[in-house]
Amino acid sequence: MTDSDSDEESALELRSRRTIYQHVRANPGIHFRALLDDLEYAQGTLQYHLRWLENRALLEESDDGKYTRYYPAETFDEADQAVMNALRREYARRIVAHLAVEGALSTAELSERLDRSPSTVSWHLSKLEDADLVTKERRGRTVAYELYDPERVQYLYTVHRKSFTDRVVDRLFDLWDSY
Repeated sequence: MTDSDSDEESALELRSRRTIYQHVRANPGIHFRALLDDLEYAQGTLQYHLRWLENRALLEESDDGKYTRYYPAETFDEADQAVMNALRREYARRIVAHLAVEGALSTAELSERLDRSPSTVSWHLSKLEDADLVTKERRGRTVAYELYDPERVQYLYTVHRKSFTDRVVDRLFDLWDSY
């Protein structure tokens, strides 16, 4: 047993702290409110233990612009966290899945597939672009979007698939796997 294993073991002696840590490991990129709902701890208790785990470098937090998300420390680099942050948001995940399976698509095409307004899809695409997950290319009067690194997306989705609950996206990725 190494010193770091010993430190981690002693840091996780408390059942509540160990439960929080294990839940984050099982659901990387989970946000605070979901942890609160899943674990049913008081808000202050959860905040205290999350901060404690972060201060001891067992967890890292990532701000995706809307939520603070939690990751096991030193497991996900910044690019992986950006992908996971997107995969944790329902419509961003669905956009990513369509782009992964179908390749470059316009806002109008994505809007039709998702049954959402073009402005909603455009908003999600701009967030994905800000996170360097999609690129865009003007094609005449339309703009086509595609994934910047589809292999990274597929890998992270496949490895953490059980922590997502979206049958629509599962079916799309199953289709991709069958090619």
